[in-house]
Amino acid sequence: MSTHTIVWLDHQEARVLEVQPEDFDSLTVRAPEKHIHRHPKGASEPKTHPEDEKRFFHDLAQALAATQEVLLVGPGAAKLQFIKYVHKHAHDLEPKLVGVETVDHPTDAQLVAHARRYFTAADRMR
Repeated sequence: MSTHTIVWLDHQEARVLEVQPEDFDSLTVRAPEKHIHRHPKGASEPKTHPEDEKRFFHDLAQALAATQEVLLVGPGAAKLQFIKYVHKHAHDLEPKLVGVETVDHPTDAQLVAHARRYFTAADRMR
């Protein structure tokens, strides 16, 4: 993987884009399909299996293992839940997370442009 990676994350998928100066490579990590074999006991009980999120975040952490810097973006709480997962289970990835931002639903080209601006500014500051 490249040294600069941007990840757009929600609860259904993670779009991983390795950003080079002239090009980018992309990978999508999808959350496990919901195979629910029980009935939730109420509206407040989640309809997903507790291990689904853990498996999804594990797969994402594995996909990011070779990168050096990760900018994590997305529309909701999945970003912070992934960071909590990294703190507990993926300690090697922790220092690689260099930024977290709220971003709605951009295209890949918009994500790449945002990552280039972010990492160019970050590299200049070092």
